[in-house]
Amino acid sequence: MKKILIPLFSVAVMSSCGTAQVSDGSSSHPVSTKHNKAFTDAYNMIKADDLKKNLYVIASDEMEGRDTGSKGQKKAGEYIVNYYKSLGVSHPKALGSYYQKVPSDFMKKRGGGNLPDSENILAFIEGSEKPEEIVVVSAHYDHVGTKNGTVYNGADDDGSGTVAVMEMAKAFQQAKKAGKGPKRSVLFLHVTGEEHGLFGSEYYTDNPVFPLANTVVDLNIDMIGRDDPANRGKQYVYVIGSDMLSSQLKVINEAANKRTNNLELNYKYDDLNDPEQLYYRSDHYNFAKNNVPVAFFFDGIHEDYHKPTDDPEKIDYKLLEKRTQLIFTTAWDIANRADRIVVDRKQ
Repeated sequence: MKKILIPLFSVAVMSSCGTAQVSDGSSSHPVSTKHNKAFTDAYNMIKADDLKKNLYVIASDEMEGRDTGSKGQKKAGEYIVNYYKSLGVSHPKALGSYYQKVPSDFMKKRGGGNLPDSENILAFIEGSEKPEEIVVVSAHYDHVGTKNGTVYNGADDDGSGTVAVMEMAKAFQQAKKAGKGPKRSVLFLHVTGEEHGLFGSEYYTDNPVFPLANTVVDLNIDMIGRDDPANRGKQYVYVIGSDMLSSQLKVINEAANKRTNNLELNYKYDDLNDPEQLYYRSDHYNFAKNNVPVAFFFDGIHEDYHKPTDDPEKIDYKLLEKRTQLIFTTAWDIANRADRIVVDRKQ
């Protein structure tokens, strides 16, 4: 997650298993998915061991801290792309590949110094009934690199979000293979340049592969593998922004939570005026400022945040699994309900 605190008044001009239940899309009431084999099978594909396997690669020393445009970040990107290829999950046809170039000049004009060219990574599952409507699940795959010879592995920030997105793609692809793919299209968006100023998500929203008017939601994941001192040992997740633009999104997420792992949903930072300004500090904000409903999932500021000790062995993989399952269930509901969620509020 971007470390720099953004003053409130400058934000406007800166861009930076078991049985589960979800809505059937025909009403506002959730229905049991006990007999929905496609959902249950997909949900059960999300496993702590698989998250751990991918994270030990993404957050390894070999990736050199994944600084924007660096050799290590590109190597991590290759791993992500090869993972999607192995699943049979392709890229948007209009893009022509998994990569959306984010030019050095674009970042430099926004305070990015001399960062080299970098890339967003986009994987895509086309919807079966409403392919033009897009559900975005996002996370940044960059981190802060290597400093004085020490690698900052960024296992939680945001290796945890990166592997969660990858795992959800596997789950949706499982449903598609069973003939029960999502009704709406799902874009699995790995953005670059977040740590330097939310550059990758800003570039995507300035140059969207799919029209933002057709983008239903952005479920953004930035640090979901640890706990913070205030919640040590708790089964929780912070949720930020889920009712800022849509009266339905928070309701959908809460219903998905109650019928799956029933985590404690903590809304401490869900306030435009919160001193930490977290609503403005991760990639969902570039969607929100374009009137796309968002929910930001986060575990808090822990003692290894932006330190070289943010390593994969410190991740709570079972809690990471539960949080990923919650976000997947929320995405499943939004992707499969009859009507797209409303945008009926203004910030």
